[in-house]
Amino acid sequence: MRVDLFDFELPPERIALRPVSPRDSARMLCVGGDAALADRSVRDLPAMLRKGDCLIFNDTRVIPAQLQGKRGNASIGATLHKRIDLRRWQAFIRNAKRLHPGDSIDFSEGVMAISEERHDDGSFTLFFEGDEPVEILLQRAGTMPLPPYIAGKRATDARDAQDYQTMFAQKDGAVAAPTASLHFTPELMAAVHAAGIETATLTLHVGAGTFLPVKADDTTEHRMHSEWGSINADTAHRLNSIRANGGRLIAVGTTSLRLVESAADEVGIVHPFEGDTDIFITPGYRFKAIGGLMTNFHLPKSTLFMLVSALMGRETMQAAYAHAIANEYRFYSYGDSSLLLPCP
Repeated sequence: MRVDLFDFELPPERIALRPVSPRDSARMLCVGGDAALADRSVRDLPAMLRKGDCLIFNDTRVIPAQLQGKRGNASIGATLHKRIDLRRWQAFIRNAKRLHPGDSIDFSEGVMAISEERHDDGSFTLFFEGDEPVEILLQRAGTMPLPPYIAGKRATDARDAQDYQTMFAQKDGAVAAPTASLHFTPELMAAVHAAGIETATLTLHVGAGTFLPVKADDTTEHRMHSEWGSINADTAHRLNSIRANGGRLIAVGTTSLRLVESAADEVGIVHPFEGDTDIFITPGYRFKAIGGLMTNFHLPKSTLFMLVSALMGRETMQAAYAHAIANEYRFYSYGDSSLLLPCP
């Protein structure tokens, strides 16, 4: 499909630079399979689901993956993207023309890295010197990797260390937050459980590639970034049991959705999964296991807007986004939410 079919105009003032407080007071646009729209609050979520449904959360934790350093007199910025091994990370580089394989980068605070290899997508493999775990080095020299549409408008500060982390964050490895989960609070989770709604967790370490623009003119020409994820055997069994009993699997965030769909077979059985996924979901995709999605509002012409269009229909989502813009919903990572429930 043509990428420009997924374009829309977003006024800059609709981009949220801070989350609302408390988190569950955000607005939520509910989109039904009949294309009906309803303006709600995130606190209404339990009432919008059915007893026996299951909300699936991503328990990845964002690491301070943004680094600023020097190669000689050249300023080099690095955003870690994906772990390769204990001392190597794949990273997107700013001022990449000044960096070559074999160069040493001083990220300050005693953190040094060697650029080992340049990849086809322009990223580099960075080898971090020393014996300390890379996570310890990042705590010293790194900052929270806010999305470019926020970082380009204000500096990262101490609030972001909390604001850009979900209440489910446990496993270090993400360089972007699974932002749909940012809306949840202990009070909302108590209401979810009281309504008889199940919950489950999986892990997908979100990479910086999630913010890369689609440069191709046609979706068939776009190469999706890969990310590491895991669903253990107990979680897979629970998800299958919930579906067998008539419950819907409602992904909280596109990361949860992509991992469940990667782990599901053609008849919808979710299998244990551990490894990389580069699944690219566009209209025409047949969803195998997921029955709904809670997600924030996404960028024009992005792979994530293509995904929600695949779930609900492109015209439905264009109309939903037009409604959200006209009614002053807040967009992107720190913005409001949507609940997408397609027809069976």
